[in-house]
Amino acid sequence: MRKLKLYLDSSTISHLFADDVPGKMADTNQLWEDFICGKYELFISPVVITEINNCPEPKRSGLYAKIEQIQFNLLTRTEEISQLAQEYISHGVLSEKSMADCLHIAFAVVNNCDIIVSWNFKHLVNVKTINKVKIVNAINQYREISIVPPTMLLEGVE
Repeated sequence: MRKLKLYLDSSTISHLFADDVPGKMADTNQLWEDFICGKYELFISPVVITEINNCPEPKRSGLYAKIEQIQFNLLTRTEEISQLAQEYISHGVLSEKSMADCLHIAFAVVNNCDIIVSWNFKHLVNVKTINKVKIVNAINQYREISIVPPTMLLEGVE
């Protein structure tokens, strides 16, 4: 069976150290164990790397130590990705000041990821964004993509 292709945005990785939200931190660390075991095919973009680089120390070093634990594909920005991100802006998915979030979506969509994993409820994991992305993707002949919080990937205990 094919592994699900997951795009990890920066919020997912940063919540590995989110002491202010212990439930989300615990869920993220639990899911991280699945990532370490290779349960999914993982993707990260240069946007994620830039956002990690903007974190203060010692968090930045901690985040890099965490991503070194997993196997992931570092994606390359292409003109197609830039154009799709601009399409999201043009169609009102998000505003120009949320270009990084549009790029996260475009990286995942262009690279045929199945799911974007994010804790960013304001811009990504919400019905408005998900529905508008679905429309823009259909207009531009891209497949649908799911955008979910890490908790949705955790398996329940019987």
